[in-house]
Amino acid sequence: MARKDTAADAANPGRLKQIAQTYKMTRRADKKIGLVLAAVGIVTFGVFLAIGFLIGHPIYLGILGLLLAFLASAIVFGRRAERAAFGQMEGQPGAAAAVLDNVGRGWTTTPAVAMNRSQDVVHRAVGKAGIVLVAEGNPNRVKSLLAAEKKKMNRIVADVPVHDLIVGVGEGQVPLKKLRTTMLKLPRVLTGPQVTATNDRLKAMGDLMSNMPLPKGPMPKGMKLPKGGPKAR
Repeated sequence: MARKDTAADAANPGRLKQIAQTYKMTRRADKKIGLVLAAVGIVTFGVFLAIGFLIGHPIYLGILGLLLAFLASAIVFGRRAERAAFGQMEGQPGAAAAVLDNVGRGWTTTPAVAMNRSQDVVHRAVGKAGIVLVAEGNPNRVKSLLAAEKKKMNRIVADVPVHDLIVGVGEGQVPLKKLRTTMLKLPRVLTGPQVTATNDRLKAMGDLMSNMPLPKGPMPKGMKLPKGGPKAR
């Protein structure tokens, strides 16, 4: 029992530190986050307290209002923190790969299956919607890179639908913050065994970047591929 309490005590400072770091990160991009959270909490608590006085149960409604005020503030904080994180990641090489890693269960992600020396890159995700190729980089250059990879997918797994998305804010592109939602809205046409079979075939085929170690998440700005390194097919 003592060991469990010790573990819980050790975990709590870690959680509090993580929340504090998230708040600081969010505040750098959202200067009004403190005022917004305070307003949400106060208004929620005030509404329930007022209802409590009207019906003659201010203590019960006050306690309920306090709990719901905390919950409402936490929800708002989570959403604004997510928005701030996406804002900081927007435009960084490898940002889409970080989002794909968190799409959800049922998806298998392979980052950087195709790349050129200008850091235009194509990532691949496989799920019940089929194969989704996600490109990030210069819209003009990345189209040819994406087309070549899509052609390769159609040749290797011709019976599986292949979708292609370009991350960006231009016309016909998908904003980084909407990438996960867009993928989850794709129609599911494959069964679990078909997804597994598709992954096995692609794994057997091998990836362009299989022999090149890449860091997780966004790649450092200014990173250059070594001379003689892999080129997009």
